[in-house]
Order: sequence, then structure tokens, then C-alpha cells
Amino acid sequence: MVNLKINGEKITVEENISILEAAGKNKINIPTLCYLEGYDAIGACRVCMVEVKGAKTLTASCSTPVSEGMEIFTNSEKVRAARKNVVELLLSEHSGDCNYCERSGDCELRILASSLGVRENYFTGESLMNNIDDSTPALVRDSGKCIKCRRCITVCTGLQKVGAISPQYRGFKTSIGPAFAAGLDSVPCVQCGQCAAVCPVGAITEKSHIDQVWNALDDPEKYVVVQTAPAIRAALGECFDYEPGTRVTGKMVTALRKLKFDAVFDTNFAADLTILEEGTELLMRLKRTLVDKEQYILPQFTSCSPGWIKFAEYYFPEILPKISTCKSPQQMFGALAKTYYAAKAGISPDKMVVVSVMPCTAKKFEAQREEMNDSGERDVDFVLTTRELGKMIKSAGIDFQSLEDSEMDSPLGISSGAADIFANTGGVMEAAVRTVYEIVTGRSFPVKDLHVTSVAGLEGVKEASFKLENPVDSWKFLDGVELKVAVAHGLSNAAKVIEAVNSGKAIYHFIEIMTCPGGCIGGGGQPRMTDDKTRMARIKAIYEEDESKSLRKSHENPDVKKLYEEYLKKPLGEKSHKLLHTKYTKR
Repeated sequence: MVNLKINGEKITVEENISILEAAGKNKINIPTLCYLEGYDAIGACRVCMVEVKGAKTLTASCSTPVSEGMEIFTNSEKVRAARKNVVELLLSEHSGDCNYCERSGDCELRILASSLGVRENYFTGESLMNNIDDSTPALVRDSGKCIKCRRCITVCTGLQKVGAISPQYRGFKTSIGPAFAAGLDSVPCVQCGQCAAVCPVGAITEKSHIDQVWNALDDPEKYVVVQTAPAIRAALGECFDYEPGTRVTGKMVTALRKLKFDAVFDTNFAADLTILEEGTELLMRLKRTLVDKEQYILPQFTSCSPGWIKFAEYYFPEILPKISTCKSPQQMFGALAKTYYAAKAGISPDKMVVVSVMPCTAKKFEAQREEMNDSGERDVDFVLTTRELGKMIKSAGIDFQSLEDSEMDSPLGISSGAADIFANTGGVMEAAVRTVYEIVTGRSFPVKDLHVTSVAGLEGVKEASFKLENPVDSWKFLDGVELKVAVAHGLSNAAKVIEAVNSGKAIYHFIEIMTCPGGCIGGGGQPRMTDDKTRMARIKAIYEEDESKSLRKSHENPDVKKLYEEYLKKPLGEKSHKLLHTKYTKR
């Protein structure tokens, strides 16, 4: 521990942390536009400069470690003047009208400029020409708004190990983007949206589907249904000043009805269905390996995260046969809505519009994959992020906080708590294990509160194992098998797991991969900023949602059982294969 003073106040903090971290631990705010929790500081924006007694110049607090006896001033006249000059210089090169910017309400640069008292532009002169890149289905880049903070590079290279964007040129001409000023569609961008989630300005945003959804809602010829992912209910409230982790499921349903959706359903229904299909697929792969002695089909990887799927298609095509063929819950829902539900409701599929509300920008890409049309129509028509839904509710003049709770519609609105935890890293694995264990043994899952704590939390790679003993007759070949599973979130962690499996250093039967840190609760379309404190609050809320339900196992969902009886017949059956499963492509 070291002793120091910040603004005259004596404090004691751990050694080897930065001045910025020390100040934060003591509730002293130092602004920054480039720093990201958990990553090496680069000191690019120079907004976090502070005065250190005895130092010749101001110093970047994010990259300067504390030392014994240090005296720091975070708000001196010299510091305020320097910060103001830095922000004025950033604004002098920042193009775009705030009145029309996607980020005008939550732009970190605008908020900081206001707090520093920036009222006019003292640095008029040349600015770079802005380039709009809308080449991908999920993201839009506006180079004129970029302040070169490099947050996007930090997450693309560090968190995701993709490296789709990097600094180009030098000095005044520096730009951030793909090499040779190409579009994002020319590089292996997985469209996860983590860049958009951390961008402090409007330089990278999701490609909005708001206008298309309004047009569908206003069209009397269209029957518009909406599905909501589990992660939405733990984050949407943040758009309306609720604390992170506040569950707003019932209010969300009421708001969607007020927006005039014809039916409000739950992606969780399809998540329960995914567990039946994916769990059965795992058991079939185990049988083919242990009984038929087939090789190279295990471990089975999960398939519900579209950024992860595209990452595998680009970087690890050799494992594509090992990825579950199950579509994601979003796509399963769309296929069923336009077949099973359309027939029940007497709606022509070509008159039905399926809208998804997702925490993920890559879902916009997934919905447009050319193979996602097994219903005869495009399975999912439009995808809104959590942020986009928040904007629509505000645009409609709905007072969200005053809304009463209401329930999802049926039959595609009933779900188990196991489906809720799909939102969290480790949740898909836990939901699958609850079901697979009970199918194999015929006994209740022997874990307190049903939670597999070893695969929960924010550790990058997690492991667990389950001994299968005294199976029912049809699964006797699994007697004594220790089912080994792994969970990874963030694509850099996914790469570590794949490399360990490929090299033979790790042996697993089932691996869950989530693209974003924390899982879907930390998706690229969630309210900003998502730090670890916010992730943990959302994760806690999702587990509470699970625990609040009497139905907590996917295979016990009565409406899923009815779906198989009336329509699909059985998991991995002919109709299931056609509607609910897919294939992958080396890119």
C-alpha cells in the first residue's frame, strides 16, 4: 500500500495502480475519453491530465502509477485550462451537427465539453473529410466524428482478437478503420458491435432498423410480432434512468403493446427449444463417439452467438463441423413464427413481420444470412438493439416508469428460468446441463438452486465436469462418463480454448462460447457504458429472473412439449432439421 494526497485529502491505495484508478476508488472523478477498464492505458486523449507536485509538466493519470508521498491535483486552474484546450482541439476536427447525431443525448465528448464550459470554437481551420461506411448489415462508421481515442481498436484487437480496424496514416491525417480506407465488409469484422459500445462519440453506431419497424407497424396490411431476448429485461431500464440490473420485464411488454405490436413474444421460448435440440444433438454426438467410434465430432460448440459463428468461419474453419447445427433462438423463433404460429393464428406468412429486440448488433447480420429462410420467408425481418427500443419508446411519448406490468402472449411467450440465463456467460451451459443430466439419468439435477457456480462470473475461461451414473436404459453407454464442459466469453478467450483443444492440451465434450464480455448482458447493442460493475448487476438480475420462476428447466416447458406433439414431433426430427438447424461457411 502507498500513502498519497489527492486534492489535499490523504488516501491509502494499493501500489502499482494508476492515479486514475486511485482517484476512482476514492470517488474522485477524472474525465477520460480513451481509457477502458481492464486494458493497458494508452494516454491517447490527454483529457485525464492531472498536476503532480514537483513534476515539470501535467501527466496523464491513466498511465501514471501512484507512488509513496505523491501529491496530486485533479482540478487546479492549470489542469482545467489544459483539459479545456484539449477538448476544444478535439472539437475543432470533429465534424457533424450534434442536433442530428445518433449520440447527441449520450455523447461523452459533448457532455465533457459542456462540463468544462466550452462555449465557442477557438481553433477554426482545416478538418478532415468525413467518410460514411455502411457496408455491413450491422454497423455504420462516420470517420468525420472520430476523435482517434482508439477505444475501438482496444476492444477489437484486445478483447476480440479480430483486428479489423487500426490507425491509418500519421499526424493530422490519422484515421481509424480498415486498411487502405476500405469498408468493414472487406475485412474479417464479426460485427459484434463492441466498438460501437465503447465509442465515446457517434463515429461507430449500429445500423438502425427503427424506421423500417415504424413503417411495418404503420402498415395495416402487416401483422407485426416482436420477440425479446433475455438480456433486454435486465438492461432496458437503464435507458429510462433505472439502475443497472433493474428487471423491467413486465413494463417492457406493456411498452411494446403500446407501440402497437400485434403480438409480444419471448425469445426465451426458443431458447428452451434450443436446449432440447442442442442437448439431443450433444447426446447423439456422444453416442456416435463412444458407441460407433466416430472421431472429430467432439467437442460440440454452442451456436447461439452470431459474432462467434462468424469468428469461427473466418479464423477456425476446421472446427465448423463441431459447432452445433442449431440456429440461434432468434432464428428458431422467426422460423416458427412464420410457420407454426402463422398457421395457428390464420396469418399468411408473407403478411407477417418478425421483429427481434436483441442486445447484439451481430444479430442484424445473422438475420440477413442468406440461409436463414427455411420458413419460406426470411425468418427474422428486422432487429432492434436495446438502445434502439429505448429510443422508440421515448419517441412514442411513453412514460416507461409509470407503466404497469403485463405478460407475454402465448404460445410463444412461455419460458423457463433456464432460458433466462442464456443472457449470461455460462448460462447456456447451465441450462443445457440441467436438461441433459435429467434426460440421461431420469433424476433431478443434484445441484443446490440448480446453479452451476463454477461456470458463472466474469473469469474469461471456466470449466466444470459432471459424473453421469446409473443412466436410464437408453443411455447406458454413458454410465460413469465424466461430462467435461468449458465456457469462454470474449473471442480472445474463445481462441485460447480452441487452440488448447486443437493441440490436445484440453479435452472437453461441450463448449459454450459467447462473443461479448459477460455474455449477452454485455452485448454491443446494450446501453452504454458497460463496465464490470454493470455486467455483474445485469448478471445478478438475470439469475433472479430465473429464480423467480416455478418453471426452471427447458425440457419441462409445457408449450415446448405441445410444439413437439403438434408440429415438430421430436428433437432432431425431419421438420426440426429443416426449420431449426443450419450450416456454416468457411470465409
